[in-house]
Amino acid sequence: MARRVILASIALAGLTAACISPIEDYHGYTADEVLPQNIKVGEDSRASVLAQLGSASTESVFDENTWFYITTQRERIAFLTPRTKARAITAIRFGEDDIVEELLTYDETDGSVIRYASRETPTRGRELGLLEQIFGTVGAVALPQTDERTPGNPTGRR
Repeated sequence: MARRVILASIALAGLTAACISPIEDYHGYTADEVLPQNIKVGEDSRASVLAQLGSASTESVFDENTWFYITTQRERIAFLTPRTKARAITAIRFGEDDIVEELLTYDETDGSVIRYASRETPTRGRELGLLEQIFGTVGAVALPQTDERTPGNPTGRR
């Protein structure tokens, strides 16, 4: 009997250990042979960077001469929300002659949390009361037509 209890507790411990062991995921750019940090400033060109690293994860929105290679390592335990374990961002900026002008590396400590404003922007017009919402369409067909400017008729024409 004691042997069964020991075997059952070992099996239960093994199952729970499998449930709480972290699962690691890699997202974004994965370096094959050459790391983005190995690119040489002033020597490599846009074509050689493309040949060595492949296409960038993203390009700069405002400057097409900046490429970003982004790698994220995330860890998930059972059903919990994934947590970012490591992040590496390499920015490669090209000059006018397509030669690497600058190489910058960032990690998760270089970022900042952006807080969104929870305020609401009011819309134009007036707010309807409860009775206006309930009885607003009653008699709408029989109302006389006017030349009044309304949101549906901004010019006031019929």
